[in-house]
Amino acid sequence: MRTLKLDEDSSKLANEVIGDLKASPSLELFKCIQCGMCASLCPGARYSDYNPREMVKRVLDGDESVVFDDDIWNCFYCYTCHSVCPANNSASVVNQILRQKAINEGEKIEKISSFLTYGDSFRDIGIGSIPSAFFDILVSDFGSDWLDLKINLDGVRKDLGLGPVTLPDDSIEEINEILNITGFTKRMEKIRRS
Repeated sequence: MRTLKLDEDSSKLANEVIGDLKASPSLELFKCIQCGMCASLCPGARYSDYNPREMVKRVLDGDESVVFDDDIWNCFYCYTCHSVCPANNSASVVNQILRQKAINEGEKIEKISSFLTYGDSFRDIGIGSIPSAFFDILVSDFGSDWLDLKINLDGVRKDLGLGPVTLPDDSIEEINEILNITGFTKRMEKIRRS
């Protein structure tokens, strides 16, 4: 299998991606042969202008503008790209690292601000929940029955013989300690201020 030849300047971004904590040691970014398998089965590519093959090529070419490209936000993180890649690459992982790079540089915060309520829920009750910003979309997609279920979930769980979805207070305290130590809480506050 042929691998791409890169000069030192163009491989800087690729090396940053490979060196990122989120990158698996098995990520074979430099072995990408640009076959297009990732793009051929990508649901994000099917329904938007996102193209995982092109995104990886831009990373390998050292094109830093890919970090600020709105199209990278159309990846669903389904890992289909990874499952079909003959070189064991993962465009999804590369994408996650690029997005984080944009956020670290104070860009594209609006792309994640709607998820703050998920973080709030995780912090408050120890369990993530669907962000309220998506309720209208879910009602549009699934009808008012979805909202009825959401509103009456505790009653439905009781009817099924299940208790409420809660964690013990000491577990929530432990989760909050982890969120503080890892910087999650500070990150949420930074996003909220942006």
